[in-house]
Amino acid sequence: MIKKAKYIHTNLISENWRSLAEFYRKVLGCEIVGPERDLKGREVDAGTNIKGVQLKGVHLKLPGYGDDGPTLEIFTYLPQERPYDKKVNRPGFGHIAFLVENVNEARKEILSAGGSPVGEIVTVQISGRINITWCYVTDPEGNIIELQTRH
Repeated sequence: MIKKAKYIHTNLISENWRSLAEFYRKVLGCEIVGPERDLKGREVDAGTNIKGVQLKGVHLKLPGYGDDGPTLEIFTYLPQERPYDKKVNRPGFGHIAFLVENVNEARKEILSAGGSPVGEIVTVQISGRINITWCYVTDPEGNIIELQTRH
């Protein structure tokens, strides 16, 4: 086992990192952390194994955590591959989840900010003790977000 491992961020590749970061900032209360990134050159080519690549983006502090909490890293790569259809059951990055006070209100906010619905709002019971109300929606680029509340 790797000693002293600590989760620090999740990377989300965006078609337009500025607009997607603004969505997460305005709608979900994420905050920009540190400087914008503009990475290119021999080391970046070697690290990504993509010749002539450029990465631009930013880190967002996730709501509910202090200054040293994990971040959502949103980057745009140039050149960029064609996107694939995102589905809740596709292997790989599935979704990012946010605990909210009211799933219905949060869903409406996401949809009014350019997101899309994936399914309906449902409530499930876990181990006969806790009810979780949740739904899936997407951000404006089709990345899946889970909204949930526990009661």
